[in-house]
Amino acid sequence: MSAYPETQRRIRPMLGSDLAQVLRIERASYEFPWTAGNFHDSLRAGYSTWVAEQEHQVLAYMVLMLGYEEGHVLNLTVAPEWRRRGIATELLLHAAHTARFHRAEVLFLEVRPSNQGARALYQQMGFSELGVRRRYYPAADGREDAIVMRLAL
Repeated sequence: MSAYPETQRRIRPMLGSDLAQVLRIERASYEFPWTAGNFHDSLRAGYSTWVAEQEHQVLAYMVLMLGYEEGHVLNLTVAPEWRRRGIATELLLHAAHTARFHRAEVLFLEVRPSNQGARALYQQMGFSELGVRRRYYPAADGREDAIVMRLAL
């Protein structure tokens, strides 16, 4: 047992002041990252945007678009040094709770076929593969498909 209390992670709404940390994570995570403009637009549009933080450090973030009876996870990213610690699971549970609160009946997301870790997590969380969006993501050799996944709420 430590003499020091453990710090707790928390999920809270994303603020404009979080964007420097969010962009650092985004750029460290993807060859073709979202731009600052993409995040500013999401905040301005009123999307449901969240960060997981600990001691004022952003560890992960999520952008969730809510519509009539559905939610759509547009971006969910965990900082490379914080992966495999349950943070993505916490954010997905938060997405499902938020979507249910807004009377959504289903939650959608897209994932690269090459992202085996994310696909496994989504399947563990109860998502099922619904279809494929051809040439959806930019890739070094052109475009990569996206697998569309669905979770009934």
